[in-house]
Amino acid sequence: MSPPRAWAVFRKELLHIRRDPSSLVQIVLMPVMLLLLYGYALTFDIKHVPTVVWDRDGSAEARQFLDRLFGSPYFHDLARVSDFADGGRMLDQGAARVVVGLPQDFGRKVKGEGQAQVSVVLDGADANTANVILGYIQAVVSDYNLGLMTQRLHQKGMTRLNTPISPEPRVWYNEELESRNFIVPGLIVVIMTMVGALLTSLSVVRERERGSMEGLIASPLKKSELILGKLGPYFIIGMVDMGIAMGMGQFLFEVPMRGSWLLMIAMSALYLMVMLAQGLLISFAAQNQLQANQLSMLSTFLPALLLSGFMFDIRQMPWILQVISYIVPARYFVTLTKGIYLKGLGLDLLWPDALLLAGFMLLFLLMAAGRFAKKVR
Repeated sequence: MSPPRAWAVFRKELLHIRRDPSSLVQIVLMPVMLLLLYGYALTFDIKHVPTVVWDRDGSAEARQFLDRLFGSPYFHDLARVSDFADGGRMLDQGAARVVVGLPQDFGRKVKGEGQAQVSVVLDGADANTANVILGYIQAVVSDYNLGLMTQRLHQKGMTRLNTPISPEPRVWYNEELESRNFIVPGLIVVIMTMVGALLTSLSVVRERERGSMEGLIASPLKKSELILGKLGPYFIIGMVDMGIAMGMGQFLFEVPMRGSWLLMIAMSALYLMVMLAQGLLISFAAQNQLQANQLSMLSTFLPALLLSGFMFDIRQMPWILQVISYIVPARYFVTLTKGIYLKGLGLDLLWPDALLLAGFMLLFLLMAAGRFAKKVR
């Protein structure tokens, strides 16, 4: 391989980028916009759920229960209705997510050590959100019951309540249970997937459409020199985007970095090379820029978003999708980012995922070189 010839291709690609400043601005702004949109809009933390109350009792006990319900940050007292139909209409309109109904004998049964029935109607259009809200309500009811039981035991002369089991939960890696702490590292994976694959997927097919590919083939360039020269500028741009994404995660979203910054940068560079090589392979295979763009979206962005474990637990997917996820490189980079960011793991535990990424990089580069050889013949 001749470094001067590879450098000539490198400079040529830089000139193409400089002559299209709008695309360069878009490439730089893409991670910023994605992080801002997903970082603030995408959240799994459910708070201030709009709740409608149908209180047919109005007793002091009912007010105490409702104070306990709305004293948590999870429920918002939206309205009080005098008929269940009014609460049902608010559910239909989407203004409320929960209707809580207290019966007429709520206070009497609570004071008389009976069992009061509290009706809860949930908007189940979003099943996951409804399950979380139901868990919140059950926790509030359990806490209220425990307070009542403790009060009754004190009235009977028992000053201490010993429960058979006392849970002491401890949350590792994400103590505050903030969704942004695992969303932002996953977004870095998605951003680098989009930037790396989209950039190089257009590089060769653009040469073909402009009629300059024949000149490159007729030149004394070797495959390695062309591939290295093509990937070099986009690797630099991709690393700049990665730096922007990591900087925003650290200073804007305050996501903790418990591992090594150098290891994170090294693994990001490795994954970027995987995406650049895959994008180059797509560029050799595509017939035009539109086809290259569509292929890169279908083969890189969507799998990285849906099958990498970034948003959905792979173990909960159907077995066929679990099998397919093993050929998605983003799956291994998600494991690396979360392991470095949240768990502070080192290469001694993460090396299998790093090794698989290196294997993907070599595979895509060899396949791209093979496609280039076919073009030459």
